[in-house]
Amino acid sequence: MQATRPVHLALWRIKLPATGYVSILHRISGILMVLSIPIGAILFDQAVSGQAGFDASAAFLHNWFVRLALLALAWSFLHHLFAGIRYLLLDLRIGLDRKWSRLGAWIVMISALVVLVLVLLWRVAQ
Repeated sequence: MQATRPVHLALWRIKLPATGYVSILHRISGILMVLSIPIGAILFDQAVSGQAGFDASAAFLHNWFVRLALLALAWSFLHHLFAGIRYLLLDLRIGLDRKWSRLGAWIVMISALVVLVLVLLWRVAQ
């Protein structure tokens, strides 16, 4: 048996293709959305409890760190949506060859960011 195999896997040295990053980010975005459900439920319950609860929820949501987390959650939703559509197309055997698969991965990553920026710009314009 050869002793040239790595003993410890150095994850930062692995060069993943775009499809690998989309797959990993799809899982991470799903986890982020699931973990945000209890926080959203607590905030919703607090907001509908009365005027004081609504004011407390509004104050919490106006914190800069929370707004940054909401931005990450919005990206998470968009990425998960577009990657899910890509995976459904792959299940239908659309875009299976390497060229189209990589192009689809890049489209998912770029479109999630572009739509997020467009929504932010639309929100700021109002």
